[in-house]
Amino acid sequence: MTDAANLPLARRYDTALLDLDGVVYRGADAVPHAVPALLAAAELGMRLTYVTNNASRTPQAVAEHLVRLGLPATPEDVVTAAQAVARMIAEEVPAGSKVLMVGGEGLRVALADRGLVPVDSADENPAAAVQGYRPDTSWENLAEIAYAVQRGVPWFAANTDLTMPTARGIAPGNGALVTAVAKACGDGAWPRIAGKPEIALHRETMLRTGAKSPLVVGDRLDTDIEGANRAGVDSLLVLTGVTDRAQADAAAGIHKPTYVADDLRALLG
Repeated sequence: MTDAANLPLARRYDTALLDLDGVVYRGADAVPHAVPALLAAAELGMRLTYVTNNASRTPQAVAEHLVRLGLPATPEDVVTAAQAVARMIAEEVPAGSKVLMVGGEGLRVALADRGLVPVDSADENPAAAVQGYRPDTSWENLAEIAYAVQRGVPWFAANTDLTMPTARGIAPGNGALVTAVAKACGDGAWPRIAGKPEIALHRETMLRTGAKSPLVVGDRLDTDIEGANRAGVDSLLVLTGVTDRAQADAAAGIHKPTYVADDLRALLG
């Protein structure tokens, strides 16, 4: 009988729950070694599912990006924080409710898929307000969320990542914009959050994939790895994004990954 510990990770786990930014790609470009490693992992029988806190793009757009990089992805292979937060909101407000939205097309489509109506102004009497990442978010957008929150409208966020890796370096993430709204609202204001490390995105992924032995793969200790530990599943931290070797070696408790590797070739060993 084969000792499971001697098998490559792609054989030990049935599904890879792969973060995108900093793991598979940076901006438009693939992370070095990512595409061939993932293709080889799939050949070994591992299902590839792409799980992202970035709520700006639709699963269709993400899948098209992955296909351009050489990965055979479909929209069904992509799970986003936009889908998770839309489910959260739909469980709290009646179908057809207006939702004040700051975010990209991915969030707009996810809300519409749940029978909710995205609006742009706090004066439209929304039943909820939600923030997701969008690179051209303006002061006016953040002000509308703040006005709604101050009026008592339930507040949600797709994620609270403070930073995100891009091809040019590390940029502010949705969490930085959420924090700006929270500071404006005061009195401990903070949204309900869907994305990693919160459990809602993991729940959304399990509902959509049915994975029985998943491996979370990410580049962030405070989202990917903490989320995996909260959900009780194993994790692989790759050092191609925001976390360096010293930070990985110092990680402890809920931030400690099961495995640490330089890049996605670790799935094959």
